[in-house]
Amino acid sequence: MRGLVTFLAALAVIALGYWAYHQNIQTQTAIRQIDRLQMAIGVERERLSVLRAEWAYLNRPDRLRELVDLNFDRLGLLPMGPEQFAHLDELVWRPEDRPEPMDTEAGDEILFSASEPEDMP
Repeated sequence: MRGLVTFLAALAVIALGYWAYHQNIQTQTAIRQIDRLQMAIGVERERLSVLRAEWAYLNRPDRLRELVDLNFDRLGLLPMGPEQFAHLDELVWRPEDRPEPMDTEAGDEILFSASEPEDMP
């Protein structure tokens, strides 16, 4: 009987040793994968900062003005002015897209009813 208990205990120690070794290998693999991902994230962040710097460089107002001047004949770009913007009453609405006029008192009721909790059954 004593030999059987010793054998089962030795078998349990071997099984637990194998499990611990397997967990150790999985942990090391996960750590290596995390290191690779962190390195890739660092590389991508560096690339992103370079792209942001290029975007800022290419969108400088003086450079854009030069491009507009060089390509004026082809593009016909002019500086924006306040007269280029329309008022809402100047827009032509299609009948199905026209928003319904809202009564100011009804609008206030909507605002107040949205801020007050409703009694739900």
